[in-house]
Amino acid sequence: PVDSEHSAIFQCLQGCADRQEIRRLILTCSGGPFRGMGRDEVGRMTKADALRHPNWTMGPKITVDCATLMNKGLEVIEARWLFDFEPERIQVVVHPQSVIHSMVQYADGVVIAQMGAPDMRNTIAYSLGFPERLEPLNFSKIKTLTFEEPDLKRFPQLGYAYDALKLGGAASIVLNAANEIGVEAFIQGKIGFTDIARLCHAMMYGFQPPTPTNLEEILETDKEARKLAQSWVEGFCDKLEN
Repeated sequence: PVDSEHSAIFQCLQGCADRQEIRRLILTCSGGPFRGMGRDEVGRMTKADALRHPNWTMGPKITVDCATLMNKGLEVIEARWLFDFEPERIQVVVHPQSVIHSMVQYADGVVIAQMGAPDMRNTIAYSLGFPERLEPLNFSKIKTLTFEEPDLKRFPQLGYAYDALKLGGAASIVLNAANEIGVEAFIQGKIGFTDIARLCHAMMYGFQPPTPTNLEEILETDKEARKLAQSWVEGFCDKLEN
């Protein structure tokens, strides 16, 4: 895997022959630009606010996903299938410094963490150079490492990702599609920041199509979910105009 969190998990699992030795996977999360804000304050944040990520420089879509914590929710879903771990064995912790990219806790409580500068070049280099390593970490520049529980009331989309895994079927497809439509609408100024979560909630619990059994059905479900999500956005805009 090339994404920093999944690459970190992959590296921490090296040498583990028995998955029963593992208690949980721990994905770290910076908390995004709105970490520590109250719910009302978060609701007033603009596109410009959401695009000011404290640690990473990325494109607008994924930066907004980091602000809502949807990005971490998608990573939970990815980790569940990539490493074949039950959702209840995948934990998210807020780590504002983004130095520890993810961790694995073993049955005896010992935690192995992968650390590195918040720079995707390191992860890409690891993938390209595997099994060799190319870039060192400078410990003299690290001052503090802290951790917090994610606030699912202020950032509910992370919770929706866990819910999607519990619901199974097409729920993850619907959630992803709704989020992409919502983020684009937010970037275009059509809806507010917290409306992205409202759209995701409405879609995931209001549209539950049959479980797809092949790629064609997956793509058709995604297409239908996007169409319904777009209709939700248009209806939302009509209400504002009236």
